[in-house]
Formats: sequence, structure tokens, C-alpha cells
Amino acid sequence: MATPRLISSVLALATLTTLGACSSGALSPAGGESTVSGVAGGGGAVPQTGSEGTGGGQTSAALTPEAYKGELESRREAMTDAITGLAGARGVKALDQRVGRAEEELSGAADALAALTPPEAVRTQHETYVTSLRDVATELGATTDKVGARDLCTSSAVLADLGDKLNALDQAGKELQSAGDYPADVVSVKAGERQSRRLRNGSFIRKSTLNGRSSLEIDNGSSLDAVITVVKGKSKVFSVYVRKKAKFKVRGVRDGSYKIYFTHGADWDGKNKAFTRDCSFERFEKNVKFKTTFTATQILWHDWRITLHSIAGGNVRTSPVDPDDFPG
Repeated sequence: MATPRLISSVLALATLTTLGACSSGALSPAGGESTVSGVAGGGGAVPQTGSEGTGGGQTSAALTPEAYKGELESRREAMTDAITGLAGARGVKALDQRVGRAEEELSGAADALAALTPPEAVRTQHETYVTSLRDVATELGATTDKVGARDLCTSSAVLADLGDKLNALDQAGKELQSAGDYPADVVSVKAGERQSRRLRNGSFIRKSTLNGRSSLEIDNGSSLDAVITVVKGKSKVFSVYVRKKAKFKVRGVRDGSYKIYFTHGADWDGKNKAFTRDCSFERFEKNVKFKTTFTATQILWHDWRITLHSIAGGNVRTSPVDPDDFPG
């Protein structure tokens, strides 16, 4: 559970005749070893036909081009689907699962292809291709940890992180393919560059009617940009972007009890409405209630202020939210 933030409320006052000023309040969140063995020929034994292995023993006969194509073809679709699936992942959980699947698929394919003896004419291209498959699989293993730690939060961030290794695999596949029309083209997605996109402070990502008297001031004193989403019942009322070390006041909030969610992160992906890196998802454990009261001579309402960073004296705690349950 996070350190408390601050939530504070100030009762606002206006006379019926002057539509007076308001006062405000605040809410703060209180292994093993590989061995190679062989039998040395003796007594006139004839070595098996084929290429010599790197361990000094004899390997099986080289595959014919047709048989080699069949071996590649039998694995191409599964590898292509696994890599393409990364680009189509929506949500952190789905992304984590697809990264794991891609690692397993490419690692298994690399092991299987490494055990083959390709046609001699493409031996070098084959070895480069297998090495590239292993490199991507190894990188995917590290990516699994990054997704789990929320260092990488979207498919675009994962692909950018894998960029060099995917490009190398793509090139290795093209070289093998051009050497004899071998089906090694498994990279069908393009890895973009790492980005740091941001919206202007106070940009609304979603907004319903705001014609009430109250306001909500948001103080984001953290080191990352944030998006605050306010929910009434099951309806998302508004989502607003507040930059790091900045404040923004949402005016016209209507009466009601609201849940407040917020996500911090870097590089805002407007299409998917999510931060691509360093993301976190939280909510205030206390609802914020806005109420307008009319008397014979006055109109009273509440303005609220919340902080998205932990502060001394904070009076409300926040709780982490499952990314898939976050009202994006």
C-alpha cells in the first residue's frame, strides 16, 4: 500500500445575489553442461558421409534442399505468429503472455534447426539464422522481466526494445531466403524507435459534460507524467493529462461521489491511451464527494485538491490497480 497522499476539501460559498466566491479543500494520498562425443575410426572403419561437427565428431548427412525447405516451413508459421502476436497485444497481461510464448517458440525452433545439417551451400546462412533466433529468444527472456516490472508496458515498447535483434533476424532470414528460396521470413512486424511522447498539461483525453459548480485541482509532484481518470458509478466522467511537477484544475465538476484512478509513466501512446514505459496504476481508497447546497441566501459547494505524490501529513492511501481493471 502506498504512502498516503493528500485529499482536501474546502467549502465554497456564494450568495444568491452575487454568485460569490468559493473556498477550496484538498485530498492527499496519505543449467547443465553440454558434451559432444564420437567414435574414432579404426581398423579400416569408413567415416559416415557428411560434414564434420564442431566438436570433432561426425554429423549426419546434409539435407537435400527440398528436405531443408520442409524443415524451415514446418516452423515458420508458428514463429511468425508468435512475433506478430507481440504487436497485437492489448494490455499488460496479454503482453506478458505473448512475450513468454514468443520466447518459447523461437528458442524451441533454434534448438531444432541447430540439430540439422543444412545443404552445404547455405551452411553459413543457416548458422547465422539459428544464432539470430537464439539472440531474439534470449532478449525475450529479459523482456519478460521488464514487462513484469512495468518497465515496458505496451507492444510498441517491447518491439522497440527488441529492435536490433529483430532487425538482425529479419536480415538473416532474407539472406537464407535469397540463397535458395528458403522459407525463413518470420519477422513480419516493424520495430519502431524508442519515443518520449507527451501531451500538453491539462489535455483532456476523455470528457463528459462539466457544468457543475465544483472543481478538482490535481497536483502531480512526481517525476513522471500522469493521467487521472474520474469515475462516477460505472461511467468515466473525464480523463486528464497532468505533466510531472505540474498542476491542473478541472472546473465544472457536477455533484456526486467519484472514484479517482491515476496512472504514471513515460511516453504516452495516444492510440492505445497508455504509457508505454515505467507505468503504474493506482486509485484513491476514499471517494471524493461533491455536493451543492442551496439556502435562502447562499449557495455552498466543495472544491477538492488531490496530490498524486506521497506527502507528509497525507490523509488518504492509494492502492495498486490491476492494469486490466484500470478504466482507461
